[in-house]
Amino acid sequence: MIKIALFCNAGMSTSMLVAKMRKAAEESGQEISIDAYPEAQLSRHLDGLDVVLLGPQIKFALAKIKALCEPKGIPVDVINTADYGMMNGKKVLNQALRLLGK
Repeated sequence: MIKIALFCNAGMSTSMLVAKMRKAAEESGQEISIDAYPEAQLSRHLDGLDVVLLGPQIKFALAKIKALCEPKGIPVDVINTADYGMMNGKKVLNQALRLLGK
């Protein structure tokens, strides 16, 4: 199972995106766990993650978050702003899978 976490300011709007990503994963038949958390809780949720995606509103924290994730082998990227705004779960899921080379 692939474990993906999305982080943003409070986790509210990102939770809507997670629901759409879960639907896209289900439709593709892939076993993927996707959750959203506030950025302030990042360090509590890193264990066992395969990919971390950041909401565009916290892209300023990318370097700090990479410094926490990369030593653990967890790739990190900022969600494409247009895909985030459109709540395009399929495209964001594909972005996460590309980070894993899938």
